[in-house]
Amino acid sequence: MSFKSFQLNLLNLRPWLTLLAVTWLLASLGLGWLVNSLLIIVGLLLLAPIVAFFGLRWWLQRNLVADQCPVCRYEFTGLNNSQVQCPNCGEPLLVQNSHFQRLTPAGTIDVKAVEIPTQSLED
Repeated sequence: MSFKSFQLNLLNLRPWLTLLAVTWLLASLGLGWLVNSLLIIVGLLLLAPIVAFFGLRWWLQRNLVADQCPVCRYEFTGLNNSQVQCPNCGEPLLVQNSHFQRLTPAGTIDVKAVEIPTQSLED
């Protein structure tokens, strides 16, 4: 076994020996709190996306509203307690209590028309 092949073997082991030396140094100096804090940070980095995904799904289920426009009956989605505009007719709408409501200025009276058949008028 030559000195050159021994050097090549040490090059392959260098990362593992470095990790072992750093671990031994931290353990001998009593810096376990540093290792624990690094493990906690890594754990949080792994758990944060999972918690964010399920939290976003829960929030969307509570706040995403799918309903029909009261003017043109076009079905679309909006966020609860917000103002949206119907993509079909352009009517400004208010999303409240999981339903779309027309957004009318103060003093406007909203009237619903009732269709009466012409035969009843002739009788």
